[in-house]
Amino acid sequence: MEGARLRYPPGALVILTGLPGAGKTTLLRRLYGMHGAESLPVTSGAVAVIDSAQSKRHWQGRLAWAPYPVRRAVVFVTHVTRIRQALTQGHAVVAHNRGCGPYVLRGFAWLARRHGADFHLLLLDAPPDEALAGQRARGRVVAARTFARHQRRWDSLLTRVKGGDPAPAAGARIMDRAEAGLLEAIVFDSISGTGPRRPSRT
Repeated sequence: MEGARLRYPPGALVILTGLPGAGKTTLLRRLYGMHGAESLPVTSGAVAVIDSAQSKRHWQGRLAWAPYPVRRAVVFVTHVTRIRQALTQGHAVVAHNRGCGPYVLRGFAWLARRHGADFHLLLLDAPPDEALAGQRARGRVVAARTFARHQRRWDSLLTRVKGGDPAPAAGARIMDRAEAGLLEAIVFDSISGTGPRRPSRT
């Protein structure tokens, strides 16, 4: 049986989000053959794959003089700039973004509208204990207070999407880790987006 595929409109912006440690970067590496040491976006056909870790590696060791909030802001601005550049160049974009707060999502929605792109969310849903285990496995454990903040925002977003409200995105899809393991491709060829649903099998 051919594995599951997710389909989006051509040129869409798809933000992959979830709790830290949920497996978002692992999913992108598997789908796009990334080795985990990239410091620049990866292009696969008409799709730009942009992980926030790429921007972090780009600046690694170059901002040692700066306080952590400054380094974090520079990395985020670099990440968003790369997404904007890819959209400007006409690419569909699959981008990992750990944060899922309302202001961040509204910013991505505005960016997509400005470039005439559909905006969609792909939510990788992992229970907190599994996400924490994922953090330990990768050797980077998020501070408890920070993780709790992520969890509050994630729970709020997940509840809204399950209730049929993907705003500010045109659509949102929820996958658990088992379904993510079955996903074989993200395809940009559909004529319209849809609301939250499981991956289709083709």
